[in-house]
Amino acid sequence: MTSSSAFTTREALRGGATRRFIDSEVWHRPFHGVRMPLPADHDELHPATRREHRIREHVDAYRTIIGATAFFSHSTAALLWGLPLPPLPDDVIHVSVLAPSCAPEGRGVRGHQLKPHGIAVTTGVDGVALTDPATTWALLGTLVRHPYDLVAAADAAVTSVRVAGPRGRVVREPLATIEQLQLALDAAHKRRGIVALRDALPRVRAGAASRTESWTRLVLVDGGLPEPVLNHDVYDADGFVACVDLAYPDLRVGVEYEGDQHRTDAVQWQRDLERYERLAAAGWRMVRVTREMLFRHPDLLVRLVADARSRAR
Repeated sequence: MTSSSAFTTREALRGGATRRFIDSEVWHRPFHGVRMPLPADHDELHPATRREHRIREHVDAYRTIIGATAFFSHSTAALLWGLPLPPLPDDVIHVSVLAPSCAPEGRGVRGHQLKPHGIAVTTGVDGVALTDPATTWALLGTLVRHPYDLVAAADAAVTSVRVAGPRGRVVREPLATIEQLQLALDAAHKRRGIVALRDALPRVRAGAASRTESWTRLVLVDGGLPEPVLNHDVYDADGFVACVDLAYPDLRVGVEYEGDQHRTDAVQWQRDLERYERLAAAGWRMVRVTREMLFRHPDLLVRLVADARSRAR
């Protein structure tokens, strides 16, 4: 049994379960010969987040039948490592083997046969066999279409996770280094998508806390503005004020992405009001970025930040 309580029909029969019980409607059948409890609806979550939940559940289920030489890879491994991805198109999980083994097949599985050179496989925190973070990123070139998303995934890989607050302590070291990402690319020099990955790597920066922060930085730079500082701590006479997502400290101009939580969470909303008041009192001009602005009207975002910089001068 796994953490999801998934089991194989063979295991259940050996344990004394009847065929009628195994085939009853109380079980979800994600893969041939596998049963698991019916997945929760998660209706309160964003559709993309619900899909990620289902993929994680399917990973747990597939672990009951995965071969000894197989491992999770591509976007599935990225999800397990916590690397940000664009909304995934389906619930399919990616499972790979090294040549000459045959790629896995079956409903709900996208199998891959990978050349052994440059493929590093490790064990995740839950004992799952998967490609290591650098290899995982190098495999995303075959799936991820927008160059900003390749940068965002790598930004996350090379960034440590910190507790919120003034110079918060590190709670997770970076998953990979720039050098490790480069080595993974060098090993994959003939793989499809390698050109996009090579273009992305010089744009990778440690410090971005989310996919949207990476996108915002790239939109500003590609719009002709100087590259902002990531996660800049602001202080006043009373001490720490806020950690600004993207900042131009010399002009006291900050840029922050406002996700849905900032709008729907009353506590978060109150905190935002207080911190923006303190930032304004400290002489900072803040540009607040919405999803619509970032993904549909990036020119507006660039114009607003350019105007804030001009006024600050």
